Amino acid sequence: MANSSFVVGFDADDTLWHNESIFEQTHQRFRECLAAYHDAATVDRSLIATERRNLELYGYGIKGFTLSAIETAIQLTEGRISSEEIGRLLELGRNMMAHPVHLMPHAEAILSDLRQTHRLILITKGDLLDQHRKLAKSNLAGHFQQVEVVSEKDEETYAKVLHRHGISAAHFLMVGNSLKSDIYPVVSLGGFGIHVPYRITWELERVPPRADGSDRIRTLPSLADLPATVRELTVR
Repeated sequence: MANSSFVVGFDADDTLWHNESIFEQTHQRFRECLAAYHDAATVDRSLIATERRNLELYGYGIKGFTLSAIETAIQLTEGRISSEEIGRLLELGRNMMAHPVHLMPHAEAILSDLRQTHRLILITKGDLLDQHRKLAKSNLAGHFQQVEVVSEKDEETYAKVLHRHGISAAHFLMVGNSLKSDIYPVVSLGGFGIHVPYRITWELERVPPRADGSDRIRTLPSLADLPATVRELTVR
């Protein structure tokens, strides 16, 4: 297989730039806002239950998180939360939106390297406006021939994206931090996955390990090992 025959897909959040760490910081502030009402474990448990319930309606991203946080706060305080406190929660969401984009180590250099021999496509899920905002701030957009912002990353979505861009699943390689969203759906379609775990995995992205297709999955400690692994897979 020639080196250029692989189309390489990239996830964005927590693969090319930090994202979940921003949510982690905001979760801590959210706990502090509700500390007078409930302990941290109760706040965390209630928030993730609300997010899970609202996911189909709000989708992924900061706006959905903020709405779920406000709903959780109203429930946990039995409606006693003040307008001032709700204003602070809205401010947390705005601060997340305005947060600088911090790239992962080696991200820009690796994209610059791989684009010399491979067609690169960015496939990320979440709020359309926010994802394009982060991509613009990252200065990485020029490395990709296509950019796809999708509401979900499952087999059906990947199949549609690949079909739309004339990409065979057997010649597609996806790089990402989430087994659930970046790796398993692509492998199920007959593609390849390179898993680069982030230090935090959001609870709704956690899945048990799967044995099927494991010969087409590689796990790397960092993006620094990506070019060599792509070369290894393309010469199989």
